[in-house]
Amino acid sequence: MENKVIVSPAPHLHDKTSVPWVMWQVVIALIPALAAAVYFFGWNALYLTLLGAFSAVATEALIQKLRKVPIEVADGSAFLTGLLVAYNINAGAPWWFPVMGAVFAIAVGKQVFGGLGHNPVNPALLGRAFLLASWPTLITAGWVKTRFGSINGIDVSSLTPNLQTVSSKAYELVTSATPLNVIKTLRDSSFVNSLTTNLTDSHNIANDIYQQLCNMDTIKNLFWGNIGGSLGEVSVIALLIGAAYLLYLNIIEWRIPFFYILTVFVLTLLTGGVKGMDANYLMLPLVSIFSGGLILGAFYMATDYTTSPITKNGRIIFAIGCGLLTVVIRKVGGFPEGVCYSILLMNVATPLIDRFTIPKPFGEVKK
Repeated sequence: MENKVIVSPAPHLHDKTSVPWVMWQVVIALIPALAAAVYFFGWNALYLTLLGAFSAVATEALIQKLRKVPIEVADGSAFLTGLLVAYNINAGAPWWFPVMGAVFAIAVGKQVFGGLGHNPVNPALLGRAFLLASWPTLITAGWVKTRFGSINGIDVSSLTPNLQTVSSKAYELVTSATPLNVIKTLRDSSFVNSLTTNLTDSHNIANDIYQQLCNMDTIKNLFWGNIGGSLGEVSVIALLIGAAYLLYLNIIEWRIPFFYILTVFVLTLLTGGVKGMDANYLMLPLVSIFSGGLILGAFYMATDYTTSPITKNGRIIFAIGCGLLTVVIRKVGGFPEGVCYSILLMNVATPLIDRFTIPKPFGEVKK
């Protein structure tokens, strides 16, 4: 009797991994960041986050119904997109802000291309870019203080005595701006010169602010989340806890976040800080890494399966490109933050990166 061998298409080995499982695990990983946002900003953070998440789910269900395709909101992808959109706005935003961002992210960033797996760029980041282009002041200003009264993590009492009397502009800077906004403003020589009528005094005030921004106490505030900023990006420790969970489950790979953060660290170190300021150069890269949306973007957005390269070398190139663009935008761009646009631009380059980093098939002989 002849033995018969049944040959079937790949994959030949299966496990519990599925799209819904992956999406909901990422949602679980983001819960610590939400808990930190509620702790530092109050219950309005939860309210805005849920508005964004459920607006995304409702939008996807409606569009899929109109398209007469199966409604698949239970897979968690829409909920995750809305969650990430909400994580990119601040606690003082109006209720309709996360709703508008989530609707745009799903309708234009995802469904218009055919749904999950067909979008060329990250939908959540596209939603943030839409909000930034449409209502820039709502997403880049009006920061809410944490429950401990901090916005940029700087201890105002440790600065120049009677700072408010000496310079109202300097006092406003250190009490109403996020760390990246402080650095961006201090790079403006006209601002430094306008602090007082005396150039030496104005430089001393600016240098004092810069030194306090780049000390260990401020780094600790940035690490724990005692700063103003977008809801889901302020607490580094909360984001790292979730990232460790995803790495443990092999849902994300280490190359993109590692090389992304490393590139930002190295380039910030090499390009220095603010001219004339004498801050510790090793502290400034830490401020740059812990501030803004770098940790959130590196672990939770740049690693998106659909919009990031599939090859190992491609992921490294992608991450370095994200890091380079982030530093360039932060230093010479019009906005203090560059994570959103850097990832979106590299998303567009992903097909090209994959094309030129395809590994050679095993046993292939070059002709």
